[in-house]
Amino acid sequence: MRWHVAFTYALLRLVGRLPLRVLHALGAGLGALLWRANGRERRNVEVNLGIVCAGQTPAARAALARACLRETGRGIAELGKVWGGGAERALRLVREVHGQELFDAALARGQGLIVAAPHLGCWELLNHWIGARTPLAILYRPPRQPAWEPLLRHARGRYAPEQVRAEGSGVRSLYRRLAAGGVVGILPDQQPRGGEGVFAPFFGLPAATMVLLPRLAERTGATVLFSFMERLPRGAGFRLHWRAAPADIAAADAGIACAALNAGVEDCVRSAFTQYQWTYKRWSLRPAPSDPDVYRAAR
Repeated sequence: MRWHVAFTYALLRLVGRLPLRVLHALGAGLGALLWRANGRERRNVEVNLGIVCAGQTPAARAALARACLRETGRGIAELGKVWGGGAERALRLVREVHGQELFDAALARGQGLIVAAPHLGCWELLNHWIGARTPLAILYRPPRQPAWEPLLRHARGRYAPEQVRAEGSGVRSLYRRLAAGGVVGILPDQQPRGGEGVFAPFFGLPAATMVLLPRLAERTGATVLFSFMERLPRGAGFRLHWRAAPADIAAADAGIACAALNAGVEDCVRSAFTQYQWTYKRWSLRPAPSDPDVYRAAR
């Protein structure tokens, strides 16, 4: 590792010694600063909530936006515990598991499992939980600055998943893994590159949606489960959720399958609304070139 990456990892290990409730309190303070700074993160949240919560009053949306930014801060701070405190210690923070019978049944079926894990709650802790039970491969995009990649691999520790790049050879390896009955994790709400997805409704507005996950499900017959690690109040730990995917997620028609994919994400988000990554520009790509950029208009 380069010195600044090694320093960051050492800092994560140091911070990881703090109790989770302290980290979450610090994270909430960071979220309050993000609100006051009135920068890109706050503007993105406000635009997204303007789309999703259009029926609410401006005051109600503002209160919700502040809550979302506090959760964003908590999500950043808890990485010290999840990455810096060791996987075994982090897993002790999982207090409840809902729907584990779905996960166990999918493994027992032996025809592959696709874990659709939205940007909701603590998805890094979800990686630990799955990795402690079965080998896992996750589809990912390398960081823009390659120097940080060793940190991602090292910090994920003992149960680190195999990181498969989102490119041709990597995608082919996912097909092979599923055909052999393995487990693959994908962030289903990650906006695809231009031309690699279709537009499907997401909270009522068309959003560029990946076709890879539905195609994997259709061609391999693998089970698809949605999962997220919900953050409990006052640093009490986490609650893991497993949910069956909508039946149409493996439909041959990409539009139908992607609508089902987004419906599954929506179902998860509604259960822990403020813990979703609302700072992400989910609607930055539009169906027609003439459609306005909703984020640019908010600057």
